[in-house]
Amino acid sequence: MQLLVRGAILFVFGVFFSLVLNLLQVHRELLEPGQEPGKYDHYESSWWVLPACGMTAALVGLLYPFLDHRLEEPLKYQGEWSGVMRCVAVFVGINHASAKLDFANNLHMSLTLAVMSIGLWWLFDRSKSGFGLGVGIAVLATFLTQFLVYQGIYKYSKADFMFMRSWLPCIFFSGGVTVGNIGRQLAITDYEKTKKD
Repeated sequence: MQLLVRGAILFVFGVFFSLVLNLLQVHRELLEPGQEPGKYDHYESSWWVLPACGMTAALVGLLYPFLDHRLEEPLKYQGEWSGVMRCVAVFVGINHASAKLDFANNLHMSLTLAVMSIGLWWLFDRSKSGFGLGVGIAVLATFLTQFLVYQGIYKYSKADFMFMRSWLPCIFFSGGVTVGNIGRQLAITDYEKTKKD
């Protein structure tokens, strides 16, 4: 039962993060030309994005504590909810930087966001399994996004998609670490409740 509750909470966080990313993309006007900024009709044609992000967040958030337990790797950063919320704030800040800041070129943006993402991992995780899982998530999610765009299932304008590729892996990496920390904290909270009972 606790696993289902954790999965549901993580699902809600995934949907929330997807909405935040969409709002930043609309602000930057990365969606298809002709679409009015601030409208949510992007999700009308891609209705499956919100539940897919929720399911992915639930899977990633449950996978992090499972791997910690299986690998018996001691966490260097033992978080509390205040630390998890700071991690969420840094993640939103990285997303905001990717949408708001103007960089000289895509390489400069990619390197800056990569340093920020690794900094997020260093501050709030520091585990080898967390880093490996974050890199795996970034690679898999970036390739999946490219596949969906090339198949016409998910749409960005061509020029903007080249821009998107420069920061998507960093966003997916930092998002994986953030959702993993939420999942770990939920697991710790459940463990403490079980221990008291």
